[in-house]
Amino acid sequence: MALIDELLEDARERMHKSVEATAHELGTVRAGRASPGLLDRIEVDYYGTSTPLRNLATISAPEARLLTIQPFDGSTIKVIEKAINESDLGLHPSNDGKIVRLAIPELNEERRRELVKVARGIAEDGRVAVRNIRRDVMHDLRELKEAGEAGSDDEHRAEVGLQKLTDASIAELDTLLKGKEAEILEV
Repeated sequence: MALIDELLEDARERMHKSVEATAHELGTVRAGRASPGLLDRIEVDYYGTSTPLRNLATISAPEARLLTIQPFDGSTIKVIEKAINESDLGLHPSNDGKIVRLAIPELNEERRRELVKVARGIAEDGRVAVRNIRRDVMHDLRELKEAGEAGSDDEHRAEVGLQKLTDASIAELDTLLKGKEAEILEV
């Protein structure tokens, strides 16, 4: 049935996007090296509006253990520092009036465990998003059946296909998480 195929294709695309978004979020969890991506989750209160840090400054990694943040507007240095201090990164910024510097310290065992917990939380959010997509599509399938637009057999086949999609997406998230955990715990 065309409607059921459309629903399953929509679910496949949405689950794929959820997995990609989770992979991107996991990339923002640091693993000991300086990377501008570490600051992707930082939101700065810019004149009362929550704005991504990357929209307010140039972020670069001139050395393996150093990030520099050069704001486009010099008056934002204090709010950028405040946003970094309040984040879950555990980094302490310093500035010279023009540039904010973030020294990336070696990770100790306790900090590595905290970062693994952060990564697990991000992966769980991804799993929840995938399950929510599954729930929404299951609801749509039941509505089709109740409206008489799909038979019980078609609905059952679609549910089995949807469950396979869900399982594959969650397995992909678990693989991403295992890789990130190994990266964080690598000394």
